[in-house]
Amino acid sequence: MADEANSSILDSSPPETLVDGSALVARSLARAGVQHMFGVVGIPVTAVATRAVAFGVHFLAFHNEQSAGYAASAYGYLTGRPGVFLTVSGPGCVHGLAGLSNAATNTWPAVMISGSCDQADFGKGDFQELDQMAAVKPFVKHAAKATHVTQIPRLVREVLGVAVAGRPGGCYLDLPADVLHQTIPESEAARVLSEAENPRFQEIRYEGSLDIEKAVSLLRHAERPLIVFGKGAAFARAENSLKKLIETTGIPFLPTPMGKGLMPDTHALAATAARSLAIGHCDVALVVGARLNWLLHFGEPPRWSKDVKFILVDISKEEIDLRKPYLGLVGDARRVLDLINEEVKDDPFCLGRSHPWVQAISKKEKENVAKMEAQLAKEVVPFNFFTPMRIIRDAILAEGSPAPILVSEGANTMDVGRAVLVQNEPRTRLDAGTWGTMGVGLGYCIAAAVASPGRLVVAVEGDSGFGFSAMEVETLVRYQLTVVVIVFNNGGVYGGDRRSADEITGPYKSDPAPTSFVPGAAYHTLMEAFGGKGYLVGTPQELKSALAESFSARKPAVINVIVDPYAGAESGRLQHKN
Repeated sequence: MADEANSSILDSSPPETLVDGSALVARSLARAGVQHMFGVVGIPVTAVATRAVAFGVHFLAFHNEQSAGYAASAYGYLTGRPGVFLTVSGPGCVHGLAGLSNAATNTWPAVMISGSCDQADFGKGDFQELDQMAAVKPFVKHAAKATHVTQIPRLVREVLGVAVAGRPGGCYLDLPADVLHQTIPESEAARVLSEAENPRFQEIRYEGSLDIEKAVSLLRHAERPLIVFGKGAAFARAENSLKKLIETTGIPFLPTPMGKGLMPDTHALAATAARSLAIGHCDVALVVGARLNWLLHFGEPPRWSKDVKFILVDISKEEIDLRKPYLGLVGDARRVLDLINEEVKDDPFCLGRSHPWVQAISKKEKENVAKMEAQLAKEVVPFNFFTPMRIIRDAILAEGSPAPILVSEGANTMDVGRAVLVQNEPRTRLDAGTWGTMGVGLGYCIAAAVASPGRLVVAVEGDSGFGFSAMEVETLVRYQLTVVVIVFNNGGVYGGDRRSADEITGPYKSDPAPTSFVPGAAYHTLMEAFGGKGYLVGTPQELKSALAESFSARKPAVINVIVDPYAGAESGRLQHKN
């Protein structure tokens, strides 16, 4: 009997540790290389966030899922890796759609992970119940739902892989509450984690044969060639390949707003200030990583010549099929440019500075820059948009390299900033993008700060744009991010009350105008409420002092710049659409 008792003791072993769904999500993300995650916690995903932190994922908690989603989309663009954000079920998922759709429209890799109601209770009116798979469908490349805890590692890898494969975009992972609470033994968790690491999604570089020789021939024989590039080229890290092509061939170039910085704005071949001449008279346009959408006037007359021949480089065959260019090259922007450079090297050509087309672009560029500088030289107080923008430009340029990352949103603020602020380094400008999204500012700031730790981030915001996500200044302070937010405070959307006399009528005529905010709002005190630094400025010297102090401190700050409410134009440069 004693021997049997001893044998029983020897054979017994402690029960195997159980792993629940929340821990498995966290471990899957960490093993997949996810370094940062954004989001808002609550039922049923709080444990996902806390366990992700324990496994080495830096979780940044937001006040609103929209801003978290915007942060994730910008993070995907800046890093080339999917930005991941976490939401609660139902309304949290719906709020997150703003960021997911922004990623889709800008073609940036992002993954939204949302909790959802228990599977057994779906259809009964459960807490925050929503058919989230149906809700996300219009905005994603791919959506997946875990119906059992063992599926989690594979599906995490799947959504991360699809987000960056081919044309980047948004993906979605649905995690029902019951799946997050399910448990499996540690040995089984280790097995499913290991099995999920077998790669299923390979990076798509290019497909089919590319007529590189024809593309180079078109550029070589063009009388007025132009190279246009956008944020797709920036995402592809194509700046060195672009520089080589432009400086070898001497072809003038035009960046889209977020393509600015891939080549320095100050480069001798830049055509930004001669945009109308460049696109209106070029006969061959090589368009790299930019879509012929509203930002480029659809590539159509009258802004473009009816005879222009487009060479369109895009990762997506569907995009080229849609635009029907003279020549389409499907592939990664950097790879295609490298192939073009190889072809040029075999038989070099260069327009030269004395070429009539280069001289015409240069002449118009210098004329328009001179006009702008004359306007900027005037110190207007109360501030218009140009005087503070020039001071901000000079302060940013004085920082040298690495240049601060600029975040810009608003109507007049963004429009004037695009013309005045200078980008000389790649991926240093984030703005409202393809969709013209307002409210992205603070989310983008947080993404830029964590993607490039220690680098100064400067947001130049209209007061309306700032208002969408202003509470996230608390997030800046909580994580002590190196972000300075400059608010152009002109008292409303486009400015103050711009109604004509005959529009001020009816029973609510004494109400503030639909475009008006509280005059002189003290936005800087919002930052001070959370322990950050606030500045109120209304003169050039006050602004210079605030910029110098805040840039040097490298701590969260809001600079409230009081602007004449009638200085700007309604709807900025898109007045014709309002």
